[in-house]
Amino acid sequence: MKKIPILLVLFLGFISCKEESTTKVLYLAHSLPQTHPVHKGILEFQKALETKSNGTLKVKIFPDAQLGSEREVLELLQIGSVAATKVSAATLSNFVPEYHILGIPYLFRDQEHRFNVLEGQVGKSILAKGSKFWLRGLCYYDAGSRSFYTSEKAIRTPEDLKGLKIRVMNNQMAINMVNSMGGSATPLAYGELYTAIQQGVVDGAENNPPSFVSSNHYEISKYYTLDEHSAIPDVLLIGTKYWEKLSEDEKKWVQESADESSEAQKKFWNDSVEESMRIAKEAGIEIIIPEKSLFAEESKSVLEEFMVKYPEMATLVNQIKAE
Repeated sequence: MKKIPILLVLFLGFISCKEESTTKVLYLAHSLPQTHPVHKGILEFQKALETKSNGTLKVKIFPDAQLGSEREVLELLQIGSVAATKVSAATLSNFVPEYHILGIPYLFRDQEHRFNVLEGQVGKSILAKGSKFWLRGLCYYDAGSRSFYTSEKAIRTPEDLKGLKIRVMNNQMAINMVNSMGGSATPLAYGELYTAIQQGVVDGAENNPPSFVSSNHYEISKYYTLDEHSAIPDVLLIGTKYWEKLSEDEKKWVQESADESSEAQKKFWNDSVEESMRIAKEAGIEIIIPEKSLFAEESKSVLEEFMVKYPEMATLVNQIKAE
């Protein structure tokens, strides 16, 4: 485990002790900007929890990666220095293997199927799996569907990906997916991507519409292909070290507030997608609606490889398909 700065741990511990006499404070850190629809969902969680507890449970939010990267904040949760966070299921899969399932390409038939799975028994069972790693899942936040965008060559079929360097998250499933379709997956830090596209280091990337626009990648891209190959959600988590200090009523308030914020966040996300697509179209981006089945067929090997590597997860995968 990467060493957490000792001054940060002491600082958070000092504040926690100082405020403990009157209220319990839940410190929630994440890496997104305050304009992001997921941050708006977190504000709903904050408001709901303080209302339900009559002010005895307060939420202090540290956005914009103030306390570190997603991985670093997860480690802070594990040692109990921070109470909660929001991270991508892709990052979380490095801590809790079951979250790998949610990155399987074309796992969900459509948005309705995705929400039914995440909010149903299967989704809740995956959230619970993190407790043995000191990371209890509370709810999912919608992070939409990821699609390809490129600077010079349009992607209309998987064949068009051949020879293209496509930036992906440093996640093995994302790497396997792009490679299976014929592209050359290129893991790269998100903060370096604008310059990498601009200078031709990579030919494109893949992400959801709000990220495509908020990152300004639409300024240096010509094509956005809505193949929607994956729909990896964000996850709101609470560290078990904090959770176990709560009373039964407090736990109930936290879970109810998380569920309510998840529902509210869906609208924030939809509004953001609509606005982002409007901006992209007005900027002259060619929006391509491809035949998704072609991409799904090419990426079948990713699921096959996953089932070989994690045979114990076959039941969960089959349950998702049967929903």
